[in-house]
Amino acid sequence: MIFGYQLTPWVKRLLIANTIVFALTSVIGRGFVLDWFSFQPTKIFIRPWTPLTYMFLHGDFWHLLMNMLGLFFFGTHLESKWGSREFIRYYLVCGLGGVALSFLFLTNPTIGASAAVYGVLLAFAMTWPNAPIYVWGIFPIQAKWLVGFFVVVSFINAFGAVGGGVNHFAHLGGFAAGFLYLKTDWRASQAIQGIQKAARGGRRFAIVPREEREEARSGLNQESVDAGEETTLDAVDRVLDKISAEGMASLTEQEKQLLDQVSKKHRTN
Repeated sequence: MIFGYQLTPWVKRLLIANTIVFALTSVIGRGFVLDWFSFQPTKIFIRPWTPLTYMFLHGDFWHLLMNMLGLFFFGTHLESKWGSREFIRYYLVCGLGGVALSFLFLTNPTIGASAAVYGVLLAFAMTWPNAPIYVWGIFPIQAKWLVGFFVVVSFINAFGAVGGGVNHFAHLGGFAAGFLYLKTDWRASQAIQGIQKAARGGRRFAIVPREEREEARSGLNQESVDAGEETTLDAVDRVLDKISAEGMASLTEQEKQLLDQVSKKHRTN
């Protein structure tokens, strides 16, 4: 535990990995490491590993520190809520989003975890939009407004030719990839919100552990639940268990169809 925060598995691994790579870069030689492991659009086909490795390289200590602080403070909350597998998948998707936009607009080498960390910040703000974030430890700003500010600044700097050695397109790519990922996932999440209401004849439940769902089921009027509804509820329970363990992205097409069907039933009732 650091500063009252319990380090989650992937946040801890990423912090350690980035710090070790930064130290090794000083030993091996910055020029060699950047040449072989930074993302360079003109060399993408001869060095296809760089869309992943660039995320672990940083220009200087402050570049590393700011990214790791963002990962530490915001990533721990997300990984605790989503689970480790879903968190690292999202983190990498946002990092690759930074690569995609850089590939389209730039030819210069790109390094840093900023795209992935900006995606983490976006997810935090979309999950807890009104959470106060204390800038410099003094000024409280709601997460949604802070992220909005970062998006606007990144957009202006990217398209206004205000570079300063910072790849603002990577920041925008991280935001864009994170937003698309979350909105796609949240379509399934919104469908799930109506599942328990439809299956239980009007009572609405959040995604909760199986033990709580079994307890809730035992308190229902069993005469109002026919065999077909019970079968649907069992299937829903299995899907919810899978989401809790592996995240939304783990669902099969058949499971997604089940969510859609029950959600439609909810909307028509």
